Amino acid sequence: MSRIHEALKKAAQERSSRLSSETSRDFVDVSTDVSRTTVSAEDRRSPLLADLPSERNLPLCFDEVVKKCAHSKWQLDPRIDVFRGADSHRIGAESFRTLRSRLYQIAGTRQLKRVLVTSSIPEEGKTFVAANLAQSIAQQDHRRVLLIDGDLRMSRLHQALGASATPGLTEYLRGEADEIEVIQRGLEGNLCFIPRGSPAANPSELLLGARMKRLLDQVTPIFDWLVLDSPPALPVHDASLLADLCDGVLFVVRAGETNFETAEKASSEFRDKNLLGVVLNRVKKNESYGGYYYGDPAADKEKI
Repeated sequence: MSRIHEALKKAAQERSSRLSSETSRDFVDVSTDVSRTTVSAEDRRSPLLADLPSERNLPLCFDEVVKKCAHSKWQLDPRIDVFRGADSHRIGAESFRTLRSRLYQIAGTRQLKRVLVTSSIPEEGKTFVAANLAQSIAQQDHRRVLLIDGDLRMSRLHQALGASATPGLTEYLRGEADEIEVIQRGLEGNLCFIPRGSPAANPSELLLGARMKRLLDQVTPIFDWLVLDSPPALPVHDASLLADLCDGVLFVVRAGETNFETAEKASSEFRDKNLLGVVLNRVKKNESYGGYYYGDPAADKEKI
């Protein structure tokens, strides 16, 4: 039985013992599963802006992106941010550093730059995980991260960062803005952000269009990691569409809340889409089963 299967079981078992008020802060644990499939690297060398000299055919560098993109002062939500809070948040921050290390480990064996974060249903913490994972990577020197809000239906990522919601992904996908116009930078360091943008009446059609793939192909050479937050997998098909454009998927389940059958059904959608593993969210502080879930990623390659 795979570690991913066991993580889903763990979330279901904790439904019988809900978290107390002292443990309302989100903490995470993760089970990883390395796919046997090798992802072929695509040709991602096209220029980012149309006004670059076409004969040079060079990607825009990160420093030029930072220089040209929108700058604002983000006000991160202290209920979500685990890196800028009080001492009580240190356990949560360390959990994300561990998750970051696990992804680095996988990246050493295969192509892994674009990571999609999703869940089975709403309110499981996928946006919380995406925001803090991106921050944990960007805190390291020379690690450049682009956080993208791919949830065009019920966006909350800009609220978590305290960032502007527009212009964003929908404006780019409609052809109303270029790549630079939708990228923001609001903190010191190497974290950039593309918000959702204005509401869209046809989100699936926008994500399925050629411009979504073009955007990812344009920005991938500039950043070390792309972290995409997506809608939950069961209500709509958007997460599956985005997974086809990413190198790997992290599946978030909420301890004590997520029904096992629901999570298993949703995660099965990503069996053939490079499912990296399960992030167990809102784990009690006194849980100490991390040694099992942080085992050798090559030791158990069974899919759910």
